[in-house]
Amino acid sequence: MLGQVFGEGNFDYLPRAMTAASMRQEVISHNIANVNTPNYRKTNVEFEDMLAREIYGDEPDGTLPMVRTHDKHLPFKPSEFHAEPTMIEDHTTIMRVDDNNVDIDIEMATLAKNQLYYNALVTEFGAYTSRLKNVITSGQG
Repeated sequence: MLGQVFGEGNFDYLPRAMTAASMRQEVISHNIANVNTPNYRKTNVEFEDMLAREIYGDEPDGTLPMVRTHDKHLPFKPSEFHAEPTMIEDHTTIMRVDDNNVDIDIEMATLAKNQLYYNALVTEFGAYTSRLKNVITSGQG
């Protein structure tokens, strides 16, 4: 039953985003722990761009195949693609002589940003479950 409410429908974005933020927290912590390790390459978590592709599709001209009747409606596009958080090693930048590409300032800022993001997701998920509870009990609390 809960799988139908949270995991198998079209509105399982919040739990997946929370999983991505949690994974990102671990990856950033690992990057910070290895800031002085020679030849270490930092790792990033990619999710939000893939989720946008899942929701909006990747139409070649950028248009949606369906017309929304209200700005607050989510666009719907049945998709075979299911976005999941992915860890990707960054080989693009080398900042130091020891071939380590971790910038502690960027990692600390990203850690703070991710914490705010996760807190916002938890707040929204709590509000969503409260609304579900209210619907199930018909407002008789």
